[in-house]
Amino acid sequence: VQLQASGGGLVQPGGSLRLSCAASGVIFNIGDMGWYRQAPGNERELVATITRGGSANYADFAKGRFTISRDIFKSTVTLQMNSLKPEDTAVYSCNAAIWAVGSVGVDDYWGQGTQVTVSS
Repeated sequence: VQLQASGGGLVQPGGSLRLSCAASGVIFNIGDMGWYRQAPGNERELVATITRGGSANYADFAKGRFTISRDIFKSTVTLQMNSLKPEDTAVYSCNAAIWAVGSVGVDDYWGQGTQVTVSS
């Protein structure tokens, strides 16, 4: 099982980016999915999570600017980021609770991380 993230890049303040993450492999079930970020010198922090049923939870800094969504059938999670600020610069990583076929239960999987840089 792998999580593959994409969509990072360089954007000017006030701009938008869309991050996507796809799970692949022989999967029985995917539970909560989410995005986290880590800026240089800082600890990793939660950005947003979404349950299998579609209930979303956002960090305070993300509320009103970021939107998380998922496609159950495609095993993807997407983070739409608008009104980006320089302080949003970080490596963004996707996360998912996955029950892989052949596993005894749910394991925590992480994508490789994608760099988001907000700068003029």
